Amino acid sequence: MNIDKCRILRFPKITDERGNLSFIEARKHVPFDIKRVYYMNSIPHGSTRGGHANPATEHVIIALSGRFTVRLREAIAEKSFVLDNPDCGLYVSKGIWHRIEDVSQGSIVLVLASTLYDEKDYVKN
Repeated sequence: MNIDKCRILRFPKITDERGNLSFIEARKHVPFDIKRVYYMNSIPHGSTRGGHANPATEHVIIALSGRFTVRLREAIAEKSFVLDNPDCGLYVSKGIWHRIEDVSQGSIVLVLASTLYDEKDYVKN
């Protein structure tokens, strides 16, 4: 099952007295070439994002700021991950239904995607 491929990825972090610097390289830190980057912010309390699957697209979801839960579902299998650390991200393989919920105030959700935007790649039920 594809849901078994979904996992937390850890990114390199350089720390010194000026703070932390993390970086992500395609095919090195994420298992695909990055074709699209998007982010969500100012998400109202109690709102959810996502709620769909993308049969042709792989994602890495990162909590740049704040905390939220990502719920994954495929057929009868389900998994949940709490993201609250910008030094790691959740890899979501192709075809996995995903929803972002329980978003804390001030959260910034960053998503790396393996494809360009295509409205036909969204399955919402």
